[in-house]
Amino acid sequence: MLSVALRTLRTRWTTFTGSFVALALGVALTAVMGLALASSLDAPGRGPERFAAAPVVVRGADTLRVDTSTGVQVRKLAHPRAVPVGTVAKLRRLGAVVADRTFAVRARGGPDDLVGHPWSTAAFAPYRIDAGHPPRAADEVVVSGDWAGPGKRVRTDRGTVRVVGTVAGRGFENAVFYTDARAARLSPHSVQLVVDADPAAVREAVRGSDGDGVRVLTGQGRRQADPDPDRDRDRETLAAMNAMFGTAGGVAAFVSVFVVASTFAFAVAQRRREFGLLRVAGATPGQIRRMVFAEALVVGALASATGCLLGAYGAPRLADRVVDGGLAPRWFTIGDHIWPYHLAFWTGLFVALCGAAAASWQAGRTRPTQALREASADSGTGRTMTWGRWLSGLALLLTAAATLCLSLLTDPGDLLHRKTYVSRPMPLISAVALLAPAAVRPLTRLIAWLPARLPGAGGMLVRENAAAGVRRTAAIAAPVLVTVALAGSLLGATATLNRARATEARQQTAADFVITPAGDAGFDTATLRGLREVPGVEVSATSTSAVYVLEDGVSLVKSEARAADPGPLAATSRLPIEAGTASDLDDGSIIVNGEWQRHTVGERVRVWLGDGTERSLRIAAVMATGTGDNGVYVTPRNAPGATVDRVDIALAHSADADAAATGLRAAVRPTGGHVFTKDQWVKASYPETNRTTRLGFLLVLGIALLYTGISVANTMVMATSDRVRDLAVLRLAGATTWQVLRLVAAEALTVVAVGAVLGLLVTGLNLAGMWSALALLSVRTTVDVPWAAIGVAVAACAVLAVVSSVAPAAFALRRRAVALAGLRE
Repeated sequence: MLSVALRTLRTRWTTFTGSFVALALGVALTAVMGLALASSLDAPGRGPERFAAAPVVVRGADTLRVDTSTGVQVRKLAHPRAVPVGTVAKLRRLGAVVADRTFAVRARGGPDDLVGHPWSTAAFAPYRIDAGHPPRAADEVVVSGDWAGPGKRVRTDRGTVRVVGTVAGRGFENAVFYTDARAARLSPHSVQLVVDADPAAVREAVRGSDGDGVRVLTGQGRRQADPDPDRDRDRETLAAMNAMFGTAGGVAAFVSVFVVASTFAFAVAQRRREFGLLRVAGATPGQIRRMVFAEALVVGALASATGCLLGAYGAPRLADRVVDGGLAPRWFTIGDHIWPYHLAFWTGLFVALCGAAAASWQAGRTRPTQALREASADSGTGRTMTWGRWLSGLALLLTAAATLCLSLLTDPGDLLHRKTYVSRPMPLISAVALLAPAAVRPLTRLIAWLPARLPGAGGMLVRENAAAGVRRTAAIAAPVLVTVALAGSLLGATATLNRARATEARQQTAADFVITPAGDAGFDTATLRGLREVPGVEVSATSTSAVYVLEDGVSLVKSEARAADPGPLAATSRLPIEAGTASDLDDGSIIVNGEWQRHTVGERVRVWLGDGTERSLRIAAVMATGTGDNGVYVTPRNAPGATVDRVDIALAHSADADAAATGLRAAVRPTGGHVFTKDQWVKASYPETNRTTRLGFLLVLGIALLYTGISVANTMVMATSDRVRDLAVLRLAGATTWQVLRLVAAEALTVVAVGAVLGLLVTGLNLAGMWSALALLSVRTTVDVPWAAIGVAVAACAVLAVVSSVAPAAFALRRRAVALAGLRE
């Protein structure tokens, strides 16, 4: 059988080209993903950056440690504590002490990631003056890089400054250095300091004082004092990158199985007469199946080897692209790893054999009498829809429906997670694809109903040909279904979720204006006083914080929190309260949401505040879970260390909106704050999908569309070459060449329409599940269907189908119709 399989591959190489290319690309992507994951796991150790030349760094408590029955749970504090005053006094007796401060700066014409520091900390990097001199006045700064030179005046969100010096950039930040006094006013809170003293003496001073949780950092440990250490920045970046490539690799494997399975199944259907002749010659069903498996084994091995070579070539180039695009850390490179190639090769071979499994079973069922059949039309749905296909399709359909219903009944919020709405369409797509042959004929007749009633026989022929070739139509429609369903489900889910979050924010905000600071320093007391002096306004100043709670005695969970005064909060917001009242919030209580394990009004909960302080608070009210952004509410007293980073403004009934807006802008002008109307704030705060997620989905859809093109082109070429005699008969019946080609193109468009309709059905079911979850979470929104993306996908599929069917048909029709039909002249 192996020799027969090799001869078959040599003579029918066009049949297996699509499967070979799809598998090779799938294996290449799997290799790239594996190499990226392996390289990210071997991240190089990095030393300190900002404090590479600092003797000792003392950092206030920045982690919360809670003892549980399973060990110590550790979480990063939202508001690290400053080094206690008593400890600072002891440290000053040991040597010079320099307080560190870091804050965001926005400058016209400058980099987007500018950060401000006091000049006294520049020596710890170390930075050295290249031109000019250090800052001496409050409006003087020194900048890193070459974006501004000495003497240039720059407008920033901290006021207009004059550049008096420059330092060479060190690659890890774009810095702006102020005088120490000016930096202290811009960022009063400091959580770490540098001590020029013996490390052992510093540790002794910290140990013998009230410095509970204070850390002494030396050597490599000084890396933890950097403003954005690699354990946070790089880990988040790598996690996003790995999620992107992991999703792309999973979709690649999923779609490649579709392509291989549909290609092998259609190839087997075309070779019924060939298998029948082999049966007549004495071949057993087992031999036929082994031959098909041998073909898949050869194609899979060659394609997997080719894919590994492509992966080795493409991985370093892709790494360069993701680094340049900011999707990976600067140090990221592809390492020398072997296991990703093994994973990719054997996965590709397994996919090939799985794709051939169903086809080989169908091939073994071919009867000897089928060698005498000439009809290319399928005799009925019963022959294309086997019991195995019915059972598999219905089982997947029931599984998708059952898991959806279970999630809606138990945890609807799970349907809003990216991992869930990316993976959930897969079983539904598989189910619809398996059951597609049963829907091909009625759906084809429905789509072609109007063209069939137009004058002439063209519309009727399109309808009957597409409906008669059930296997051919199903094989071509399957990849179109995958592409449309993925485009609609993934992009539609993110767009619907973004709209739901924006709708939720709009419904919960009763303010007429929302004011946000220009940087991360927040609003100072003077600015808040100026806002409250504007006539006819109610000011609700809130700050971002966090609350930690221990669930089941073992899991320390962090919840985002907002600190607000109850009275102004009630005037500027409409919280989705399900139990209790928001007005009951006080310094001894908390407003929680339905996601909390304990959420009964009046019940007391043990929590840790954003700075690690332990408190026992009474539940004053319970909010609906919503999209997961509701968080909790506490009073400012229970958010120590938090600065006001948002101000909601409600106007009195008699207040003039334009006059109030003018007064508000004047009050925040010195600090560079932004005054938005409610609609403007919602639009600015809830933009479309973030860049990493968008690029990941585009990569996924690009893979799906690429595979679709391969499958559609391959299947169309196979189908058209198999119908040469039918086309010749049409020519003998009086049809012109252009009429035949138009008929072929119309049939291709009809088949693509069938796949698009099935894909839209899957999209509708998936988005309906997300809409139901949002409704159960008390979020009323509309479904956002990405019609533009779906239209592009369908148009691309249609172009590929038409070209792949018309081109071989035109080439074949260059011969005389009598010769093509096999008749004597």
